[in-house]
Amino acid sequence: MIKRSLYPVLKEHLDRKEITFIVGPRQAGKTTLMTLLKEELEGQGAKTIFLNLDIEADREYFDSQQKLLKKISLEIGNDGGFVFIDEIQRKENAGLFLKGLYDMNLGYKFIVSGSGSVELKENIHESLTGRKQVFRLTPLTFEEFIHFETNYRYEEKLADFFELEKVKSRQLLEVYLNFGGYPKVVLEETQEKKQKIMAELYQSYLERDIVYLLGVQKSEDFTSLVRIVASQIGNLVNTAEISSTLGISVATVKKYLWYLQNTFIVEKVTPFFTNIRKEITKSPVFYFYDLGMRNYSLGIFGTVTRPHDAGPAFENFVFNIIKQKTTDTASRILFWRTKDKAEVDFVVNSGKKVIPIEVKYKDLAKPELTRSFRSFIDKYKPQRGYIVHLGKAMRQQINTTTIFFMPYYKFFFEKL
Repeated sequence: MIKRSLYPVLKEHLDRKEITFIVGPRQAGKTTLMTLLKEELEGQGAKTIFLNLDIEADREYFDSQQKLLKKISLEIGNDGGFVFIDEIQRKENAGLFLKGLYDMNLGYKFIVSGSGSVELKENIHESLTGRKQVFRLTPLTFEEFIHFETNYRYEEKLADFFELEKVKSRQLLEVYLNFGGYPKVVLEETQEKKQKIMAELYQSYLERDIVYLLGVQKSEDFTSLVRIVASQIGNLVNTAEISSTLGISVATVKKYLWYLQNTFIVEKVTPFFTNIRKEITKSPVFYFYDLGMRNYSLGIFGTVTRPHDAGPAFENFVFNIIKQKTTDTASRILFWRTKDKAEVDFVVNSGKKVIPIEVKYKDLAKPELTRSFRSFIDKYKPQRGYIVHLGKAMRQQINTTTIFFMPYYKFFFEKL
């Protein structure tokens, strides 16, 4: 069993009246977490019911609120209990449906999950304002992956493991950069089996979330778009160029990109600027939630060894770490480009301060700063900045700015 860091957080929320809402990509492990919660509650003597809208026999109970309540009453009575509803995005007008149930004050605690479909985004979150707390489950983080691969021997001393077991750490990093963190993929032992599972995940996503849920008929155009985005990690995505390449309208390209974001496949990062005349364009860059999904779409799943392939994967890896660090904070992750071609991979902006972060897939033996990074420091005079790389920890002072050259395993623990 893979331990998920979200599990104790969910357990703590079971005492709250609000709907516990778990969202995330298909096959990230939402159903497994809900099943574990259900089993633990039953072990404590609590009454539970588990319904899954992916199962046709369960779907019929959602024809109306009255029909669902009759089913709940039949199974666990009228004196309260825990109601688990999986894949709620299958229910039309799910937000209003759940809002009505919640507002009846019947004493049931609802634990609900949904894949990141457009219906989930549009119809649920607005309808349930003040009635739910959302918990996002991603594929395994690098920390969860490391703990699983090391049999949880270093849960309380992970920093020591990274420091002492550098070769093993690097090997695990390479595995993660290749295969990503989908639980079913991680659990398989051979590359052939991992490839098969990822193929099934990818096809399931296209057929169930994209074609079925979103009504996209030309799925070949959509998959081509995914490949283009995957090949441009860290680079500006120009919708007009993609439109010309695929032979589809700019509006369709933008719609498909929106689909990718709202199904938890990619995350959009927008530019940081204070002077729009000098500091570029509104074109965004995109990063993938899961590296395995990104690699599979490019046909390099399990074969990311060359710097040309590993560099973008490592940049995406660092983005996901930054995202973990800034979740539930006011900080935004941006990037910096100027018309003079200066660029910085990431700028964490909290409103009061900015932190530039550059990613290098190489072992730096001594401090090295690009002209672009120096330009950003000269212009914005941040208190600190980071160069995340594979080598040793170093430090450099430029006027009032401290630059930390930080190996990825130390950056992992750094507070931004």
